[in-house]
Amino acid sequence: MAHRIEVVNLAGPAGPLEAQCMIPAAPAGGAALLCHPHPLHGGTMHTKALSHAARALVTVGLPVLRFNFRGVGRSAGTHTGGAGERDDARAALEWLAARYPGQPLLAGGFSFGAWVGLEVGNADPRVTTLLGIAPPLADFGFDFLDHGSADLLVVAGDRDTYCPAAALAAFGARLGARATIRIVPRAEHLFLGHLTALHDAVLAFARPRFGRL
Repeated sequence: MAHRIEVVNLAGPAGPLEAQCMIPAAPAGGAALLCHPHPLHGGTMHTKALSHAARALVTVGLPVLRFNFRGVGRSAGTHTGGAGERDDARAALEWLAARYPGQPLLAGGFSFGAWVGLEVGNADPRVTTLLGIAPPLADFGFDFLDHGSADLLVVAGDRDTYCPAAALAAFGARLGARATIRIVPRAEHLFLGHLTALHDAVLAFARPRFGRL
């Protein structure tokens, strides 16, 4: 779907946050927030896997807000390991909710961004849908998802050492019908060589939930 990019200057809790919003030519209703992978390992809002997920969502008709966590790119502040980044994500979600009032929201992210975005989104009643791309189950706790009602898609590669198959199976079993798990064969953590499969998994999940609004 055709879209335009709007540069957004978010008022973050540690100072301005660099952001951009992909706005579809024909919005379907709803909007999405995606958080990027670990800032100390090169993660930014332009990371390829996150960009492909954003393109899938804008194809459905969702405006998609991405931003750089504090200390990344032109965002003010310094990395805090999670607490400050969750505050950044809350500020971004508030901007999105104010821009698209009363519309259902999707929240999530990729890797470290999945940990941050899923926790913030899961706690917000305006968020009806969650997206976790390669959630680092081996490194971070996701018990916060034991409480909540939003639909959740998790996409991970079967060779992702940060999201091991056994941990992902236990995660899916614990969440039950609330969670949809999509495994990309032969894909590692960054989905290099498998970005189209990631895009298609996100598109297939989002289209029936937002495309008809």
